[in-house]
This record gives sequence, C-alpha cells and structure tokens, in this order.
Amino acid sequence: MTIQRINPEARWSDAVIHNQTLYYTGVPENTDGDARAQTADILAQIDDMLQAQGSDKTRILDATLFLADRADFAQMNEAWDAWVVAGHAPVRCTVEAKLMKPQYKVEIKIIAAV
Repeated sequence: MTIQRINPEARWSDAVIHNQTLYYTGVPENTDGDARAQTADILAQIDDMLQAQGSDKTRILDATLFLADRADFAQMNEAWDAWVVAGHAPVRCTVEAKLMKPQYKVEIKIIAAV
C-alpha cells in the first residue's frame, strides 16, 4: 500500500496518509495566546489540513491533546467544545506533558479518515 507524506522534511512530514487514514500533529503558530487561543489556532490548522485532503473534522477518529499545564484544561476544553461537531466527537484523551518549546501550551495529534 502507498504511503503519502505531505510536505516531508528531514525530521518530519506535515501529515502522513496510509490506507485512507490521515495522521497529523499540530502545534500553535501563534504562541502569544492562552491555552484557549492556542487550541483554537491548532484546530483551525486541523480544519485546513483535512479540507486539503478532502476530509473534515467529522471524520476524525482519534485525538490526543497534550497540555503543558493541567491548569489549562478548562480553557483548552472551551475551544475544543466550540469546535467539535455534536454527534461526531472522536475518541479523545488529554495528557499533561512537558512540551518541547516552553511557549507551547497545547499540542494536538489526530487520526482521521480521508
């Protein structure tokens, strides 16, 4: 089966598609905002990536959200809850983790059908 790498670089690809399944991880482009703003930023990136591949957020199968500080859980959920489509929520888990850039409050990894 074919593996399609979207914008591959030496260390990572923006996304990978295999067997009609897209794998994507997003980090905030604007790190000035709080966890709500950073989450909304990443979710907009996810929308763009899915749309570019002929899919949308209703086809997300699994989401893992990484928070640098558990105190930001409510803010992150505000952005998530405003974005997710009722009746189409994916399997989801949230993990508190020390992220690689101190200005990141959130990182989101998804798996979606395309």
